[in-house]
Amino acid sequence: MPANSDVAALPGARAVARHVRISPNKARRVINLVRGLPAKEALTVLQFAPQAASEQVYKVLASAIANAENNERLDPDALLVAEAFVDEGPTLKRFRPRAQGRAYRIRKRTCHITIAVEAVQVAAPARKAAAKKAAPAKAAEATEAKPAESQSTEGAE
Repeated sequence: MPANSDVAALPGARAVARHVRISPNKARRVINLVRGLPAKEALTVLQFAPQAASEQVYKVLASAIANAENNERLDPDALLVAEAFVDEGPTLKRFRPRAQGRAYRIRKRTCHITIAVEAVQVAAPARKAAAKKAAPAKAAEATEAKPAESQSTEGAE
Protein backbone atom coordinates (compact mmCIF):
# COMPACT_ATOMS: atom_id res chain seq x y z
CA MET A 1 0.00 0.00 0.00
CA PRO A 2 1.76 3.20 -1.12
CA ALA A 3 1.82 6.04 1.35
CA ASN A 4 1.08 9.60 0.28
CA SER A 5 4.05 11.90 0.73
CA ASP A 6 1.72 14.84 1.49
CA VAL A 7 0.22 13.22 4.58
CA ALA A 8 2.61 12.73 7.50
CA ALA A 9 1.96 9.40 9.17
CA LEU A 10 1.31 9.73 12.88
CA PRO A 11 3.56 7.58 15.06
CA GLY A 12 1.89 4.54 16.49
CA ALA A 13 2.05 0.84 17.19
CA ARG A 14 -0.15 -2.21 16.79
CA ALA A 15 -0.75 -5.62 18.29
CA VAL A 16 -2.39 -8.74 16.85
CA ALA A 17 -3.79 -11.79 18.61
CA ARG A 18 -4.27 -14.68 16.22
CA HIS A 19 -6.38 -17.83 16.56
CA VAL A 20 -8.38 -16.53 19.53
CA ARG A 21 -11.12 -19.02 20.42
CA ILE A 22 -13.97 -16.53 20.32
CA SER A 23 -16.55 -16.05 17.61
CA PRO A 24 -15.66 -13.04 15.41
CA ASN A 25 -19.15 -11.56 15.82
CA LYS A 26 -18.86 -11.62 19.60
CA ALA A 27 -15.41 -10.04 19.49
CA ARG A 28 -16.63 -7.32 17.09
CA ARG A 29 -19.28 -6.27 19.60
CA VAL A 30 -16.52 -5.52 22.11
CA ILE A 31 -14.16 -3.91 19.58
CA ASN A 32 -16.88 -1.46 18.57
CA LEU A 33 -16.99 -0.18 22.16
CA VAL A 34 -13.38 1.03 22.14
CA ARG A 35 -12.72 2.14 18.56
CA GLY A 36 -11.75 5.83 18.51
CA LEU A 37 -11.40 6.19 22.29
CA PRO A 38 -8.26 7.33 24.12
CA ALA A 39 -6.24 4.26 25.05
CA LYS A 40 -6.47 4.63 28.84
CA GLU A 41 -10.23 5.17 28.65
CA ALA A 42 -10.59 2.14 26.36
CA LEU A 43 -8.76 -0.03 28.91
CA THR A 44 -11.20 1.09 31.59
CA VAL A 45 -14.21 0.35 29.36
CA LEU A 46 -12.87 -3.14 28.61
CA GLN A 47 -12.10 -3.82 32.24
CA PHE A 48 -15.75 -3.39 33.20
CA ALA A 49 -17.41 -4.76 30.05
CA PRO A 50 -19.48 -7.86 30.84
CA GLN A 51 -18.71 -9.72 27.58
CA ALA A 52 -16.29 -12.64 27.70
CA ALA A 53 -14.39 -11.31 24.67
CA SER A 54 -13.45 -8.14 26.55
CA GLU A 55 -10.66 -9.99 28.38
CA GLN A 56 -8.91 -10.96 25.13
CA VAL A 57 -9.42 -7.50 23.60
CA TYR A 58 -8.06 -5.93 26.80
CA LYS A 59 -4.87 -8.01 26.48
CA VAL A 60 -4.39 -6.99 22.84
CA LEU A 61 -4.94 -3.30 23.62
CA ALA A 62 -2.53 -3.46 26.57
CA SER A 63 0.04 -5.06 24.26
CA ALA A 64 -0.42 -2.34 21.64
CA ILE A 65 0.09 0.34 24.30
CA ALA A 66 3.21 -1.43 25.58
CA ASN A 67 4.55 -1.68 22.01
CA ALA A 68 4.04 2.06 21.51
CA GLU A 69 5.68 2.87 24.81
CA ASN A 70 8.69 0.54 24.55
CA ASN A 71 9.38 0.33 20.81
CA GLU A 72 8.24 3.76 19.59
CA ARG A 73 8.95 5.75 22.80
CA LEU A 74 5.44 7.26 22.83
CA ASP A 75 3.61 8.63 25.84
CA PRO A 76 0.89 6.12 26.83
CA ASP A 77 -1.40 8.93 28.02
CA ALA A 78 -1.42 10.52 24.54
CA LEU A 79 -2.49 7.39 22.64
CA LEU A 80 -5.73 6.91 20.74
CA VAL A 81 -7.25 3.66 19.43
CA ALA A 82 -6.94 4.47 15.72
CA GLU A 83 -7.76 1.06 14.22
CA ALA A 84 -9.50 -1.90 15.77
CA PHE A 85 -10.88 -4.78 13.77
CA VAL A 86 -11.58 -8.50 13.96
CA ASP A 87 -10.95 -10.94 11.12
CA GLU A 88 -12.28 -14.46 10.91
CA GLY A 89 -9.76 -17.19 11.68
CA PRO A 90 -9.83 -20.89 10.87
CA THR A 91 -12.89 -22.79 12.03
CA LEU A 92 -12.44 -26.00 14.00
CA LYS A 93 -14.95 -28.59 12.81
CA ARG A 94 -16.22 -31.13 15.30
CA PHE A 95 -19.06 -33.68 15.12
CA ARG A 96 -21.76 -34.34 17.67
CA PRO A 97 -23.73 -37.60 17.71
CA ARG A 98 -27.47 -37.14 17.26
CA ALA A 99 -30.50 -39.39 17.20
CA GLN A 100 -30.81 -42.36 14.80
CA GLY A 101 -27.12 -42.50 13.97
CA ARG A 102 -26.87 -39.00 12.56
CA ALA A 103 -23.99 -36.61 13.19
CA TYR A 104 -24.30 -32.83 13.43
CA ARG A 105 -21.36 -30.57 12.68
CA ILE A 106 -20.22 -28.22 15.43
CA ARG A 107 -18.26 -25.19 14.22
CA LYS A 108 -15.82 -23.77 16.77
CA ARG A 109 -14.94 -20.40 15.33
CA THR A 110 -11.72 -18.47 15.88
CA CYS A 111 -10.74 -14.89 15.11
CA HIS A 112 -7.75 -12.59 14.72
CA ILE A 113 -7.95 -9.38 16.79
CA THR A 114 -5.92 -6.37 15.58
CA ILE A 115 -5.62 -3.05 17.42
CA ALA A 116 -3.50 -0.08 16.30
CA VAL A 117 -2.86 2.96 18.49
CA GLU A 118 -1.62 6.39 17.39
CA ALA A 119 -0.13 9.31 19.25
CA VAL A 120 -2.21 12.47 19.23
CA GLN A 121 -1.24 15.99 20.16
CA VAL A 122 -2.70 16.88 23.53
CA ALA A 123 -4.20 20.39 23.47
CA ALA A 124 -2.64 22.70 26.01
CA PRO A 125 -5.26 23.59 28.67
CA ALA A 126 -3.39 26.84 29.55
CA ARG A 127 -4.33 28.39 26.20
CA LYS A 128 -8.01 27.58 26.73
CA ALA A 129 -7.96 29.08 30.21
CA ALA A 130 -6.35 32.29 28.93
CA ALA A 131 -8.95 32.58 26.18
CA LYS A 132 -11.78 32.11 28.69
CA LYS A 133 -10.36 34.85 30.95
CA ALA A 134 -10.02 37.27 28.03
CA ALA A 135 -13.55 36.64 26.75
CA PRO A 136 -15.43 37.93 29.86
CA ALA A 137 -13.30 41.10 29.89
CA LYS A 138 -14.26 41.82 26.28
CA ALA A 139 -17.90 41.11 27.07
CA ALA A 140 -17.81 43.51 30.01
CA GLU A 141 -16.32 46.26 27.80
CA ALA A 142 -19.01 45.69 25.20
CA THR A 143 -21.82 45.96 27.78
CA GLU A 144 -20.35 49.21 29.17
CA ALA A 145 -20.19 50.71 25.68
CA LYS A 146 -23.79 49.80 24.76
CA PRO A 147 -25.58 51.95 27.40
CA ALA A 148 -23.56 54.99 26.36
CA GLU A 149 -24.56 54.47 22.75
CA SER A 150 -28.22 54.02 23.66
CA GLN A 151 -28.21 57.27 25.67
CA SER A 152 -26.68 59.23 22.81
CA THR A 153 -29.31 57.92 20.36
CA GLU A 154 -32.13 58.81 22.77
CA GLY A 155 -30.84 62.36 23.12
CA ALA A 156 -30.66 62.79 19.35
CA GLU A 157 -34.34 61.99 18.90
